[in-house]
Amino acid sequence: MAENETQTTEGGQGAPAQPVPTGHAVIQDYLRTLDNSPGVYRMLDAQSRVLYVGKARNLRARVSNYARPAGHSRRIARMISETASMMFLTTRTETEALLLEQNLIKQLKPKFNVLLRDDKSFPNILISKHAYPQIRKHRGSKRDEGSYFGPFASAGAVNRTLNQLQKAFLLRNCTDSMFEGRTRPCLLHQIKRCSAPCVGKISEAEYAQSVRDAERFLSGKSTRIQEQLAAQMEEASEAMEFERAAALRDRIRALTNVQSAQGINPQGVSEADVIALHLEHGQACVQVFFIRANQNWGNQDFYPRVGEDVDHAEVLEAFLGQFYDQKDPARRILLSHELENRDLMAAALSEKLGRKVEIAVPRRGEKAELVDGALRNARESLGRKMAESAAQGKLLRGLAEAFGLEAPPARVEVYDNSHIQGTNAVGAMIVAGPDGYMKNQYRKFNIRGEELVPGDDFGMMKEVLGRRLKRLLKDDPDRDKGLWPDLMLIDGGAGQVSAVAEIMAEHGVEDVPFVGVAKGVDRDHGKEEFHRPGQRPFALRRNDPVLYFVQRLRDEAHRFAIGTHRAKRAKAQMANPLDEVPGVGASRKRALLAHFGSAKAVSRANLADLRAVDGVSEALAERIYAFFHEKG
Repeated sequence: MAENETQTTEGGQGAPAQPVPTGHAVIQDYLRTLDNSPGVYRMLDAQSRVLYVGKARNLRARVSNYARPAGHSRRIARMISETASMMFLTTRTETEALLLEQNLIKQLKPKFNVLLRDDKSFPNILISKHAYPQIRKHRGSKRDEGSYFGPFASAGAVNRTLNQLQKAFLLRNCTDSMFEGRTRPCLLHQIKRCSAPCVGKISEAEYAQSVRDAERFLSGKSTRIQEQLAAQMEEASEAMEFERAAALRDRIRALTNVQSAQGINPQGVSEADVIALHLEHGQACVQVFFIRANQNWGNQDFYPRVGEDVDHAEVLEAFLGQFYDQKDPARRILLSHELENRDLMAAALSEKLGRKVEIAVPRRGEKAELVDGALRNARESLGRKMAESAAQGKLLRGLAEAFGLEAPPARVEVYDNSHIQGTNAVGAMIVAGPDGYMKNQYRKFNIRGEELVPGDDFGMMKEVLGRRLKRLLKDDPDRDKGLWPDLMLIDGGAGQVSAVAEIMAEHGVEDVPFVGVAKGVDRDHGKEEFHRPGQRPFALRRNDPVLYFVQRLRDEAHRFAIGTHRAKRAKAQMANPLDEVPGVGASRKRALLAHFGSAKAVSRANLADLRAVDGVSEALAERIYAFFHEKG
């Protein structure tokens, strides 16, 4: 790839700043340097911010379209009028240009491109590689060895499936270290959710057969498995083995529950991503259904940022490129609308995946019914979201009026702390905007201040806000990425507000409004007082919708903070310092605990005592001793 960039020059020292030329005439000047190569172009404004990223089969032909003074949509005309310079990257093929374009869009987030705003990973079911494999939920990169089945649309969908699979196949879900350390069956065996391979309640061969059955079921071969289980149940019944027959009956019922919970079970579509788009009033909803093993493994809706004059082909192409940037597509993708160049997108996804990906726009039959169902969901989801957005917009306008803001806030950040007598202290930030809670923007802060007095809420808030402001100043110094809040709500009264004002002044931030939300008389819900720097506290009417809105925001921040604190406390309670010692596995940890009685006693032991433990070599004893004494 080759890159060509033109930079504007500033006037001489002391000379008045000249306005930077923009518009189609600027674009026209680039045509002299361009050839007919495929590639990617970037349009930049006078401050060198990226306005738009596009691809072209022929860069010169595409850029010449922008050089025309008329014939553009409103969005494109506005983009051209703001363009002060351009950058170009030539590629070997148009497919490479498409992949590069979508990668740059995700990185740079240009304001005139269609953007997928809520891009997240989806969970899978993993059956690990082990003599007695574990079955569990997995999210993220597929680094662990084993068989992966998915994706599922949500944690709820995968948890429901796992729950029924445990009933049907009795596979373990405990970690390998816990499995190796068991001396008696756990509760899951007692409630018939696990066959207890950890203590030899099932042979390796029988367990392996259960694993194969589970893999076949997740691969779509469920009918045959159920027929085999039905035959085994009949044999057990005839042999008067009624307990075994009842267990097999329960397994068949569990498999039936998995299938019935899916809702959609297409017979002619074994694997597909069904993607449907609905556009209305400058807003878009894309609905994605995951069909795997002839089963519906859930659906998810997305709301990409679009303009009023975009068409279905542009939105779908942008969505596919960004959605599959970090995800593997299904072998078949079924779309509600045609793409401008379907073959190019299929070639790009096939190249990325390393196997053929087919893209189709079905018009009849079962595939068309799947797309119609997804399209109906997209239409209904967008309708609900638009209604919610209208109500949310009204509340944000009320918030601006109540707190004297110049305009309704597009980003509200709410802060809260949680701890028990200063231990396991955490800070939490939630974010809300015109579309409701922005959960992918939530942040948690582990309180690390060593000089803080336990329970010092003011000090904790100062640390949280200080770290937040440092991050904002680093990541968005020009405030053009939409990361800065238009309003901060702080859980607390005058003390917290003073602490926040102090930390704001330290970082030179003077234009971000913040309000302390304090419980009123008797800490009664509904008598909240609002504190602002240098002003008297005030309250809203008890039945004011804005008051209810603030209460919901504060309660959401409190819920997030409490959940984060509990997770940290549980982790601390479960922590065992022996887990951190290199070379100490499950068996040696058992031996050490059996010999000394506790991890604390191990940490105090001398070298001679450590060497006396069965299975602990001289080298390992020295390593354990050094670990605890160097830490001390």
